[in-house]
Amino acid sequence: MRLSPSAHADPFCRDRLPPEDQWPVLEFELPELRYPARLNAATALLDETVARFGPDRPCLLSAAETWTYGEVLARANRIAHVLTADFGVVPGNRVLLRGTNTPWLAAAWLAVLKAGAVAVTTMPMLRRAELDKIVDRARPTIALCDERLLDELPPGLPVVSYGPDLAARAARHPATYADVRTAADDVALLAFTSGTTGSPKATMHFHRDLLAIADTFSRHVVRPASGDLFSGTPPLAFTFGLGGLLVFPLRAGAATLLIERATPAELAALVAEKDVTVLFTAPTAYRAILNSGDGRLLAGVRRAVSAGESLPAAVAERFRETVGRPLIDGLGSTEMLHVFISAADEAARPGATGKVVPGYRAAVLDIDGTPVPDGTPGFLAVRGPTGCRYLDDPRQRDYVRDGWNITGDTYVRDADGYFRFVARSDDMIISSGYNIAAPEVEEVLLTHPDVAECAVVGTPDPDRGSVVTAFVVLRPGIPAGPAVARALQDHAKATAAPYKYPRRVRFIDALPRNASGKLQRYLLRSSG
Repeated sequence: MRLSPSAHADPFCRDRLPPEDQWPVLEFELPELRYPARLNAATALLDETVARFGPDRPCLLSAAETWTYGEVLARANRIAHVLTADFGVVPGNRVLLRGTNTPWLAAAWLAVLKAGAVAVTTMPMLRRAELDKIVDRARPTIALCDERLLDELPPGLPVVSYGPDLAARAARHPATYADVRTAADDVALLAFTSGTTGSPKATMHFHRDLLAIADTFSRHVVRPASGDLFSGTPPLAFTFGLGGLLVFPLRAGAATLLIERATPAELAALVAEKDVTVLFTAPTAYRAILNSGDGRLLAGVRRAVSAGESLPAAVAERFRETVGRPLIDGLGSTEMLHVFISAADEAARPGATGKVVPGYRAAVLDIDGTPVPDGTPGFLAVRGPTGCRYLDDPRQRDYVRDGWNITGDTYVRDADGYFRFVARSDDMIISSGYNIAAPEVEEVLLTHPDVAECAVVGTPDPDRGSVVTAFVVLRPGIPAGPAVARALQDHAKATAAPYKYPRRVRFIDALPRNASGKLQRYLLRSSG
């Protein structure tokens, strides 16, 4: 592992990269993955795209307005000036971003990279306790926050709200900016993942990684065109959303419609109204659209991508029958930045996630790290141009073994090279596309005065795939019943992001444990 000379004046991220012997093997076999040593991803995605296609084509759209590529470039440049001239941000400083999917959030993200800083984009639904953990880990210099979401930010962190404040500051600066010539392997973003404990892990991704996901999955599987209009529901704080709704369209010179919030029915209507041609959302949304009879509204979508959770074969088959073309299923992870197993068009097989995306390699391994025969379940392992690098975290050893990224999924590969999902290998609950760490929900519930003990697992649900289910032992004298269950759910919603709350609450006398006292979660899952 040889790193290029860094452009970061603040070495925070470089100093916290994993030791060399804990890195995954990185492979750049495709010609398009051979990037120059000096590379700023925002320059490549925005300035170079403007140079290729001109400034007047649509870039970022919302329900209220359309920003051309030239307007996005000017705004991103002005925000970069705000960060550096008004607040003294230097290359390598972290900038926390908080907001829903809007053109302002996208422009702010590009500005952070232009300034050579490190973007830390956070979910808009996160609460104060969760943001405290992220701020403690990332130590941002400043936050750019939607003016509607200021309340939960930790005190003491300098904040510029976007809305009138940032717009007024930006207007005082020029529309041009000399982007920092970062190294291709300088950290560009910290993406947080809950993992299997309540302590968040920060995954570190380089400038070149952002181009690599566009030059692998997007280029070879999604295959966008410059005339496409992208849209979807994943937040830009999710790497699934960041790639699908910002990086991929900008790399192709296409436009993207950013939606702050939409039910499946509203999403389908917007897709039809705005002539969306590339759609990114979770299987839950596709299922709901099909069940409501709105599948016909997706007839104009030529590339529909499903990821975030396993795609049921029945949903894939119904989509093909209703819309007339197959869904593009995909498996990715925050650690890998985006999708690395997928299939499109006639290569798609309902029930199978797909094959390895060009530029990546994958294997199914046993507990000792030995490849298993085709048809045998095992641990999914992957390597390619991106890989796991946790920020100063001992859990790096759990994710990377012998140069492979061990995703935490159990898969089977068949003789044709297709990978079929079996189950998660850890305690992560995947519900409606959200990754929810069971121990984190347990920590929240244990802060309620009525709770003596609790355990959280995922249990099957026909609409969401899985739902968070809490098994609760109440303190003596507290009567079990619907009122207490609702109180616990309300407590969880008020303390953590609302999507993490337990949709099912079961009261039991004692948690099942083995002779050594270890919780037997499998018994709870089977009874949930």
